[in-house]
This record gives sequence, C-alpha cells and structure tokens, in this order.
Amino acid sequence: QVQLVESGGGLVQAGGSLRLSCAASGRTLGMYTMGWFRRAPGKEREFVSSIRWNGANAEYANSVKGRFTISRDNAKNTVYLQMNSLQPEDTAVYICAAAHRSYDPPKYYYWGQGTQVTVSS
Repeated sequence: QVQLVESGGGLVQAGGSLRLSCAASGRTLGMYTMGWFRRAPGKEREFVSSIRWNGANAEYANSVKGRFTISRDNAKNTVYLQMNSLQPEDTAVYICAAAHRSYDPPKYYYWGQGTQVTVSS
C-alpha cells in the first residue's frame, strides 16, 4: 500500500512558477514509476509527466514540454513537479500517481487526492 500526498499548489499569475511535491509513505518510492496528472474543470483527467523509478525516461505532455520539469528524490520518498511559465490553461487539480516499476507501460494503481493550481490572467 502506498499513500500519496500532494502539496505546493496555489494561486499564481500567468508567467509565474510553482513547485509541486508528492510525498509517499507506506512503501519505498524507488519501487515505483511516478506520474503527474491533472484534471481541469469540465475536462477529463490528463497525463502531465512521468519519471521512472531510477529517475530516467522523464516524459511530458506536449502542452507542458519545455515548461515543466519532473524530478524525484527516492531518499526523501518525494516526487516534484517544477512548473514554470504557467498559463491560465494550466489551471487544474494536479494529482500524483504511482505504478509499480515492473509495468511498462505504467499501470497507475495508487493516486493522491490532488492539489489545486489556479493561474490568473
């Protein structure tokens, strides 16, 4: 069992930055591929970024490529999402998820509750 808790969301002006954190407990994070997803009002949940258990193979949605950076610190059991040049269309609840590293492509089984990011124009 893995528990995931996101933090770092908030209100920011367009062009600003936020750094989200996802703290894991229950199992060592090094066993899992970690992903960030987001759900905007009235829209389906969408993939944002992912990173393999060893920090390799970071992937990004086209909409955030070049602006967002995913990273992880397995010693701290934490995954981060640095978000720069934020735009109003980035407004959403950001959710982290974990998939056991044996799955390729990842099968996300554990999900956090999410943290709200609001970008004002």
